[in-house]
Amino acid sequence: MTPTPTVLAVIPARGGSKGVPGKNLAQVGGVPLVARAVRACLASHEVTDVAVTTDDAAIADAARAAGDASARLHVVQRPAAIAGDRSSSEDAVLHALDAYEATTGRTVDVVLLVQCTSPFVLREDIDGVAAAVARDGADTAVTVAPFHGFLWRDGSAIEEDNYGVNHDKSVRQMRQDRPEDLLETGTAYAMDVQGFRTHRHRFFGRTALVRTDAARVLEIDDPHDLDRARALAPLLDPAPLPTLDDVDAVVLDFDGTQTDDRVFIDSDGRETVAVHRGDGLGIAALRKAGLPLLILSTEQNPVVAARAHKLRIPVLHGIDRKDLALKQWCDEHSVAPERVLYVGNDVNDLPCFALAGWPVAVASAHDSVRAAARAVTTTPGGFGAIREIAAWLLGPTLTTTTTTPSSQSPE
Repeated sequence: MTPTPTVLAVIPARGGSKGVPGKNLAQVGGVPLVARAVRACLASHEVTDVAVTTDDAAIADAARAAGDASARLHVVQRPAAIAGDRSSSEDAVLHALDAYEATTGRTVDVVLLVQCTSPFVLREDIDGVAAAVARDGADTAVTVAPFHGFLWRDGSAIEEDNYGVNHDKSVRQMRQDRPEDLLETGTAYAMDVQGFRTHRHRFFGRTALVRTDAARVLEIDDPHDLDRARALAPLLDPAPLPTLDDVDAVVLDFDGTQTDDRVFIDSDGRETVAVHRGDGLGIAALRKAGLPLLILSTEQNPVVAARAHKLRIPVLHGIDRKDLALKQWCDEHSVAPERVLYVGNDVNDLPCFALAGWPVAVASAHDSVRAAARAVTTTPGGFGAIREIAAWLLGPTLTTTTTTPSSQSPE
């Protein structure tokens, strides 16, 4: 069996910055830039460990806070000799690489350079460049985005006319007729360590191009860039997910939420549906954690009641006004509606969305429902979406020991 490669993500974050003083501690979406980079790297499925290389104590503290005491996060003190305006990122990465290997005794196979100045880096970007080198055989990798602009160069310095760099100015081609250009985003790079030590540069050998969303490409080099990033953060940052501290009860729609919205009918007219065992596991964990649970459905169908009985949670079905039923149930169980997480998928759930504090749509929900949701699962209804929500509240292992008072038990 091929051993799993060791992948180290290095985040250079020096204290000095002329363009934006204190840049790496500047907040975007309420989070320091260095912390945003740390969180994205720690979320990566490919990255083994993360090293922040800095000469600044405040940046080091912010990085540690973002790592939340993770043993995978290492802060490397960068020497002044490689912390100046003219110091290269490659020098910082090589120093951090040496420091990490000396401290841990591990040999790194792939090293990443991840820039704090790209505030909208995604875990998928980091996974992409890391996998290209660690798994797919590339020597180096870089994130790129489609670019359709016409580039010009001022020719006066060489006493020539101004000219097009990526186009012939005498032929104005339609966008669809031009070859696609790819813009280096400056976000994430990956290098095979042996080759990187030899060449001491981020590009050598075969370079893989890992595409990312052009709308997220922004490098912060001056105050105007920082202003734009802060304006974009509400649009580009993922919505926060609820935790157990945010909710006192979970109410679930059935069709399209716990099923894939299909109904199977036999020759006698009997209806059956398919459910996901992972959802049952998630619901059992929520029940064990002491959260009041309810299935609320407009369908008057024995299969809904049968599923609720199997899960050992109460059910209200055949309900025309689900919002009124939800309000009454909350009153009866002394649960504030703003502390209810309600999961739905179609337009008849929208009145409940307006009532509940945490309206959640499954990934396969109607567009209008997704738009009204406070959070959206990555999993479609009927394929483990409820298990995913349970993991938001209880953690991925579903092993929380938190309980609520017995007076709030749904039983």
